[in-house]
Amino acid sequence: MRTRVVALEAQTGRRERPCSSPRCLPARFISVDTSPTPAPDAARTATPRPEAGSPGSGPANGSGRHRTGSAVGASASGRTNDIKNMSKAGRTNDTGNRSTAGRSAGGARRATAGRKTAETRRAAAERSLAENRDTTGRDDTPDTVDTSDTAGPPRAGRRRRTVLLLLGLTAVTSATALVLGLLSWAPDPPEPARPLTVTEGERLAAVRVTNLRDLRAGVRVTAGTDAARIELVGWVDWSRSLLYLDVGGPGAGAERGLLQKSGPVLVIRPDPAAVPTPASPPLMPPADRWRLHRLAPGAHLAPVLDLLLDLAADRPDTTTRTAPSDGARWIARETVPAGPLDVIQAPLPTGAPAASTAIGTPSAAMPAPDGQTRYWLDQDARLHKLVTRLPGAGPVTMIFNRADRPTLRPVDALGGRPGLPRALTDAEQRRLDRLPARLRAHGGATVTLTAPVGTDTNLRGAGWLSWTAGTAYLSVADLGVPDRRTLLRRDAAGLARADLPAADAGGGTAEAPARPPLPPPAGGWRVSRSARDDLSVLVDAAIAAGSVGQRGAAVRVREDVAAGRAVDVIESGPAGARLRYWLDRDGSLRRLELQTDGGAWAHLDLWPAVVPRLAANPRPPSPRSPTPRPGAR
Repeated sequence: MRTRVVALEAQTGRRERPCSSPRCLPARFISVDTSPTPAPDAARTATPRPEAGSPGSGPANGSGRHRTGSAVGASASGRTNDIKNMSKAGRTNDTGNRSTAGRSAGGARRATAGRKTAETRRAAAERSLAENRDTTGRDDTPDTVDTSDTAGPPRAGRRRRTVLLLLGLTAVTSATALVLGLLSWAPDPPEPARPLTVTEGERLAAVRVTNLRDLRAGVRVTAGTDAARIELVGWVDWSRSLLYLDVGGPGAGAERGLLQKSGPVLVIRPDPAAVPTPASPPLMPPADRWRLHRLAPGAHLAPVLDLLLDLAADRPDTTTRTAPSDGARWIARETVPAGPLDVIQAPLPTGAPAASTAIGTPSAAMPAPDGQTRYWLDQDARLHKLVTRLPGAGPVTMIFNRADRPTLRPVDALGGRPGLPRALTDAEQRRLDRLPARLRAHGGATVTLTAPVGTDTNLRGAGWLSWTAGTAYLSVADLGVPDRRTLLRRDAAGLARADLPAADAGGGTAEAPARPPLPPPAGGWRVSRSARDDLSVLVDAAIAAGSVGQRGAAVRVREDVAAGRAVDVIESGPAGARLRYWLDRDGSLRRLELQTDGGAWAHLDLWPAVVPRLAANPRPPSPRSPTPRPGAR
């Protein structure tokens, strides 16, 4: 095979000498012809060749070189005309017209014997240009261009269509199999109920001990159905037998609002305007509007509260049995975010003492054992859910949040925070010993009374107290009788009371009555030398100003805050009439508390002030001696 290299004449206007190596030629004008013989294209060279002496042919020079008439022109202007004529010849070739430059190559061929003819070189150049045009997408491909690769793109398209068809068939087949599988799928039958194993029975018996060990938990309760349904949201503190709940639902009634229960004492903060759906109560409970409450007989809230508190004990439930005769059975297993839970059906615990709802009401006993009671227990004997049925309440569902365990604060009516009682330090004992002298130096104070003295008696009052004169004068309102006031006067002679309409006794509201009128009304007073009710005991203790009994009998309960000052809460007195003195670090008395017969705490808040001079109380009638009969000796 011969390799023929053709150099275009458009750049230099002269023919290049053939070279066997492509490196000796400019890269921009190289065309390689790999055909065996340089056969010219008969169709392209059909035009008769001009003779040497015809117009358009140029004379041959002595070196064998010549110039064609159409390619370089007849003028001797140089390379500029040659380039222009070559450009014109190239455009003529692109449109299918042949330039006369090809025909003028015949004379040059005869003049250069033994070399490649100019026509052959022109044909090779045209083939190179045709190949270049074929790469740009033109349709004028020369006959010499190899078209063996034109079948590539259609073949690739057929392959892509085949692959897509196979993928589509695979997807349809998979979908059909999935649908047929779903239609024919049936869940595995649940594991049938069975008697408890020994391990499951031990966990059930340890539920109440676990609750006491965990101290507290969040709780959400639904009791009853339809219009009688009540909903409770809040916390239960099993370690202190304390409930703190928000009561809602259509059946809430008078208990709608906040509720706290400590042992047998129940206090509420009613809110009739609250939304029916309860929410978690505030961790710091409000300080006002709490009152001692008694649930109505047959109220379905009582057994629910009692069951919540009775779910804790200090020892395992010995009455729990694992035998089928006792009704304890494993029902199912459920998976929740906290982990897997065992659903166990067993009777409610028996033998635990049921706390009464309030003083003066019958004890709300635990419901009879119910075989439909179900416990949701984890592997650590923690109770997460309880479903049962209680007499008077209907179906009850309790859901416990074991991770929601904040420290609860009882309200003042329940004694406030319990603290850690301890003996007084020497500094604290000295402040307590100097209390009477310090109060007499103050002279007197304004007082505010909050006294839940009974389930039907919640007192609020305001007035003055004088330590120098040993007198007190207060206007007291009962929340159960908001339009009446009781004026109370206390001095060394005794205690006097007078009942008046609210407008005649200073006004104000039942929750915040105004101070009593001055001067005191003249008539309507009931006088007695002494009284032993909770209010009289509290006022007498305030006037006594620090008579706390024997030295060493008092204990410091906790540190607290009153009127923005840090105080020490010191408790003293007999078990049946415990008194708490709130002393600030200056030795001033800020509050005096008394535990009432109802189990709640009544308190007097004191602010040193100038007290008006009060007239003496009316004297009680003295007992008359019998009049001697006439004639008697």
